[in-house]
Amino acid sequence: MTPSLSLLVLAGVLGLAIGSFLNVVIYRVPLGQSLASPPSTCPSCRTRLRWIDNIPVLSWMVLRGKCHHCRAPISIQYPLVELVTGVLFVLVTWLTPVGPLLAARLTLVLILIVLFGIDLHHQILPNVITLPGIAIGFLFSLAGPPGWLDSLLGILLGGGVLYAIAWTYYAVRHEEGLGMGDVKMLAMIGAFLGWKAVLVTLILSSFAGAIVGVGIIAFSRGSMRLALPFGTFLSLGALAAMLVGEPLVTWYAGFFVP
Repeated sequence: MTPSLSLLVLAGVLGLAIGSFLNVVIYRVPLGQSLASPPSTCPSCRTRLRWIDNIPVLSWMVLRGKCHHCRAPISIQYPLVELVTGVLFVLVTWLTPVGPLLAARLTLVLILIVLFGIDLHHQILPNVITLPGIAIGFLFSLAGPPGWLDSLLGILLGGGVLYAIAWTYYAVRHEEGLGMGDVKMLAMIGAFLGWKAVLVTLILSSFAGAIVGVGIIAFSRGSMRLALPFGTFLSLGALAAMLVGEPLVTWYAGFFVP
């Protein structure tokens, strides 16, 4: 059943508001700072932001991307995170029936956005997010799809596949080629989406990472040993697996069915 317009509007507004908080999480968690205190401040002059400065997207546009006090530039990341969160909340609500599955998917969207931002800036995937994420994903599976068994298999497959790849690379090259954060993140994705989505996520993220890596090397003369934040690609792959994974698998399987 198609959701009502009012529900989609509510999802969009809620996504924009939560997206504003996600910016705080992305900024403070890698620094080990509290999410509750101090209140939001300008990163440059440390002036406390007014409520009017915290209106998602609109405040950044009105202020023309600058602090109202010191006029220091405000990263475009802030409105982008808010806008992406709002759009994804609308899209997921549109494609998912109201119930435990919708709650699980919206929760996963929030986690993936945070991990994308942190990994992009710091090349880390904090345990304080991925490990609770595994437990939360499994708990959701007790009340709805993919079901507890598929979720458990997703955790084992997601963590196991990347751990095996990381171990093999280290055994052959005697250096770390894949972080344990990626292992835990894919296990978390498996907890939310199940083992089939793990395979789709891994294929799509690896493909996207390879294309971006080759492009960077070709256009910037980078090294073949270039380190890419694989968690960002896992986030994109998981979103694609969640939204279009089943149709994609069906389409691909059609090539092998007479």
